[in-house]
Formats: sequence, structure tokens, C-alpha cells
Amino acid sequence: MQSGLYVSLSSQMALERRLTTIADNMANLNTVGFRSTEVKFDEVLSKTQNDINAKIAFVNQGNDYLSTKNGELAQTGNALDFAIKGDAWFAIDTPAGQVLTRDGRFTMKETGELVSVRGYPVLDAGGAPIQLNRAGGVPAVGADGKIIQDDRQVATIGLFTADISKGFVRYENSGVSMVDQPQPVVDNPEVSIMQGYLENSNVNGIGEMTQLIQVNRAFESISSLMRDSESSLSDAIKVLGGSS
Repeated sequence: MQSGLYVSLSSQMALERRLTTIADNMANLNTVGFRSTEVKFDEVLSKTQNDINAKIAFVNQGNDYLSTKNGELAQTGNALDFAIKGDAWFAIDTPAGQVLTRDGRFTMKETGELVSVRGYPVLDAGGAPIQLNRAGGVPAVGADGKIIQDDRQVATIGLFTADISKGFVRYENSGVSMVDQPQPVVDNPEVSIMQGYLENSNVNGIGEMTQLIQVNRAFESISSLMRDSESSLSDAIKVLGGSS
């Protein structure tokens, strides 16, 4: 009976973890380039201390991972708005180091430096800040990221990939700091840049609301089960103790 309480408790902890990710996803429903967070739960088996060594299945706290589904593209017509087609990221230089993002809302500083919406330098494939000519013409960017001004190439927007499964840390909404060292994308026809577009958040609002309802119902069911188990345990103790 005690094992049942522990199993229920592990389930509630897992549901609380999922509830946190759903809340974060919903809060970023309209965040440009945001990738939703999902949680993978694994079953943990433990043997009970009895003659039959029965196995009790618990739920671990879960591991976060990012959804790789692309968000919808929205055309803006802004020459310094960019979206990525395929599995890759822009890289920006932040106080926390190199951060990857799908948010392509870039601007040009007075010095000509290309920066993110937060003012962080946008990096090329070599990890260096991109410098444009402030007095030059409107930059044209090809699918391969090459930036052309006044009929000559002045820089290339870097695209990077990294193994998300090795771990990540969120940084300012759509930014992600990877445990795995990001690698530049080289000659990959499945990855390209679209100028004048932005990628919307890939969060499915209806799907998240549905999961929220399911999680709440599951939490209530487990809470009810725990109350019944505690009541049964209390009754058993009274009977065994000879209490009426």
C-alpha cells in the first residue's frame, strides 16, 4: 500500500514538470522563433522487499527536449528580417557566450554591425560579428546566407547545428545555449535563409490547452487515489491495532 503512495507521488511530480513546460510554451505562443519544450518520461522499476520481489513502476522526473517542428513563416518585407528553412540556427554573441536562436529580427547599428533584436552581435560561420556598410545599399541576402551590398559580398550569415539531446539552457525567450558545441552548416541543400520573412513560434496553442486539461484531470485523479489509499491504510492500522 505504501508503494502505491510512492508511485502516485512520482506521477504527481512528473505531471508538475509537464505543467511547467506547458505554461512556458503558452507564455511564448507569440514569441518569434520560439521552439516549444517537451518532456520525456521514463519508467523506473524498483523491487519490493518481499519474497516474490515484485517490481514497482515509478515515473522519473523527466528530461526536457526541444520540438524540432518548424513554425509558420510570415512575410514582413523587411530587408533585415530572416527566417531559416530547415534544421539550423542563427548564432549571436551574448554576455552568456554564443547563443543559438531562430529569431531573425536583425537591425544595423550606426557602426554597421548587424545585431539581434536584443542588440547582440549576429555571427558569421566563423563565429565573428557581421559588419555591414552603413552607407552602402540595401543588403541582399541569398539562400546560402551571403550578404551582398553594392554588388559585392560583404559577409555571410552563419547557420549552425548542435545536438540538442546533450542538453540546453533557455536564454531570453527564443535563445538557446547548447551543451554540445555548435557546428557551422556547410553545403546543406536542406537548410537555407529567407530574407524578408520571420518564423513564428511553433507552439500549437490548441494542442497545449488540450494537454493542460489532460494534465489537470490526471493530477486530480491521482490526488483522489492517494486520498483513498491513505484512508485504506488508516483503516488497516486501526483494525490491526485493535481500535474500533
